[in-house]
Amino acid sequence: MSSNPPANLPAEESLADVLARRQIELPADRLALLARYCQLLWAWNEKINLTRHTDYEKFVARDVVDTLAIAKHLAPGERVLDVGSGGGVPGIVLAIVRPDLTATLSESVAKKARVLAEIVRELDLKIAAHHCRAEDVLAGHSFDTLVARAVAPLPKLLGWFEPYWGAFERLLAVKGPSWVAERHEAREQNLMKNLQLRKLETWPLPGTDSESVLLEIRPKA
Repeated sequence: MSSNPPANLPAEESLADVLARRQIELPADRLALLARYCQLLWAWNEKINLTRHTDYEKFVARDVVDTLAIAKHLAPGERVLDVGSGGGVPGIVLAIVRPDLTATLSESVAKKARVLAEIVRELDLKIAAHHCRAEDVLAGHSFDTLVARAVAPLPKLLGWFEPYWGAFERLLAVKGPSWVAERHEAREQNLMKNLQLRKLETWPLPGTDSESVLLEIRPKA
C-alpha cells in the first residue's frame, strides 16, 4: 500500500513559503539559520514550555514580525540586551536577522536559560546567554538598547530598571492594546517623571481587531 498522502491534501509550507507570502526577504544563510532555530526550539518545547508558536505561520506572524519591527529601529552595531528571553524571541531572532548587532540574552528561569545556551551553541551564534535577571546583567555591563516583549506591564518594567538608566540609553517594548492603561498606571506611580515615551510604530495583532505597538522609552533630554 502506498504511504503517500492523499492528493487533495496541501503540502506543508516551509518557512521560506510563509516568509514569501508576507513579503519578508532574508538572505539564504539567515533563512537557513532561522529555520534551524525553529527546529531546535520546537524540539526543546516538547520537554519544557518555551513557546506557543509551534508552526511557521504562527512563528512568522508573531515572532518574526515583532522582531523585524524592533530591528528597523536599531542602528548598525548596537549593543542590545533582551529582557526575559524565554525561548529566544526577540533576542536570538534579532541575532540571526541582524548579525551586525551585539545581542545578549537574560533569562532568570534556570531551565530556560540552559536551553537558550544550548540553542545558541547549536546555532554557533556569538552571543552571551545569562542565567539571571536583566538587572543583574546591567549591574556589570552597559548597552545601547534594552528590548522587552511579553515580559511584564510597563510599571513593573520601569520599576525594575529605574536604578539602571546609566547602564543603557533606551528601552524598546513591544506591547498590545493595554499599553495606554499601563502608561497611565506608570504615571500614577511617578515612574515616568524623568522619562519620555514615543510610539514608534504599530502593526496588526493576528487573530484580533487590535494592534501591537513598539514603544521607545528614554530619559528626558
